[in-house]
Amino acid sequence: MLSGDGLVVRLRVPQGRLTPAQARGVAGLSQHYGNGVIDLSNRANLQLRGVDPERHEGLIDALRALALIDVDEGAERRRNIMITPFLQAGDDTDFLTQQLITAAEIHALPDVSSKFGYAVDAGPQPVLQGDPADIRFERSAEGQLLLCAEGAAMGKLISRDTAVAEAIALAAWVRAQGASRAARALKAGATLPSGFDHPRQSGLGTPALGHYPAGALVACAFGQMDAETLTALANLGPLRLTPWRVVLIEGATALPDLPSLITDANDPLLRVVACIGAPGCAQARGETRRLARDLAASVPQGQRLHLSGCAKGCAAPRATDITLTATAPGQYDLIRNARADAAPDLRGLTPAAIASYFRKSADAP
Repeated sequence: MLSGDGLVVRLRVPQGRLTPAQARGVAGLSQHYGNGVIDLSNRANLQLRGVDPERHEGLIDALRALALIDVDEGAERRRNIMITPFLQAGDDTDFLTQQLITAAEIHALPDVSSKFGYAVDAGPQPVLQGDPADIRFERSAEGQLLLCAEGAAMGKLISRDTAVAEAIALAAWVRAQGASRAARALKAGATLPSGFDHPRQSGLGTPALGHYPAGALVACAFGQMDAETLTALANLGPLRLTPWRVVLIEGATALPDLPSLITDANDPLLRVVACIGAPGCAQARGETRRLARDLAASVPQGQRLHLSGCAKGCAAPRATDITLTATAPGQYDLIRNARADAAPDLRGLTPAAIASYFRKSADAP
């Protein structure tokens, strides 16, 4: 898609995992064909920025050589799969992910809509419940595999061998309702097929940065890194992408000391999410990330601030504690506990007025 700095080329990385060679290759291609800036998306994808439209085909050929391009566009459209980064080789998450990818390649997954997606989150306790997906594989509190539809409190008990067939049937059901998303079908009054009667367990929420049995979770400010950082990470091991815009370095036993990385789970920048804003996005009505850096330390711990260049709110599709939506250069609407397109609580604030608002909020009893 075309943005203010050239084409943005999005990669749906198979299984959300880059080998060191693939990561180094992507870093080199981002410099050769783009501006060397790489985004981590909230769907666990990579985006290469600043690509010259006239060189797009060459980039695609080079990515295909790295085994990062699907067999055809239909397969890519269907292979919208998020995976917990804490999977282990051969476990249910790994098995079901590979089965889903195969189903996408042969077009067995129904083509519901471009944003219709799956979450494979079959660890002991879910970690992806706060991230957008229509069909989910989770585990019940008793340890059984569970098929879930977004927006439903109950799931269906399934087996490893029938799981993907059950997911295909559920996706076909959503399409039959004339809906593009599972939650919309349920909100419109549709009733799930029989068998969705087992309670789901609550998830753990977004994991903090740090060490885990699978490796180390690290972040970059606003989920954006340069090619040099990706190369440095690749030299540490295979990388797993997450919808939290952080990266897991497989097998890492020490947090890397790179100036462009965030490794402190209490870093104020982790409380702020911001799209690229103007001038990087042609639709943005104002700057976002400089203001986000200025305000980060003012955001109370446990809360989140969303800076959006326009009312689309691409960087945070769900409600946040406070959202600032740019309406013109140097002008922002403030929205509490809602999305970027919601009715504002305060209109036309300048950066100075926003800073004053946060100071008064901090002083309030």
